[in-house]
Amino acid sequence: MSKKTSNSESSPIDEGATQDSKVTPVAEGKEISLKEYNKTAPLSFNVKNYKLLLIGLAINIFGFILMIGGGAEDPNEFNADELFSHTRITIAPMLIVAGYVVILFSIMKKPKEK
Repeated sequence: MSKKTSNSESSPIDEGATQDSKVTPVAEGKEISLKEYNKTAPLSFNVKNYKLLLIGLAINIFGFILMIGGGAEDPNEFNADELFSHTRITIAPMLIVAGYVVILFSIMKKPKEK
């Protein structure tokens, strides 16, 4: 006496769902096709998120570029002022951390709903 239960609600992630399958959005309560739902579903990234991501990457790359160098061409020569400059030791790491903060913010920021 096994009783087979089935879930009457369908989800866009159901196995066997096709592009023409009908889904019921929770907020609206009316049935629409999966293709229409995919067109109107909010994306996690919008143009502003991508711009912030690229700005964060640019800040990061600039920080790493500022860290480059400081080596002497002659191995017997040591130039402490060039190697331990304020830019390489202080400013560049701050820029790299700031770039990662901007990148994290761009990933976590939700798009505004209209």
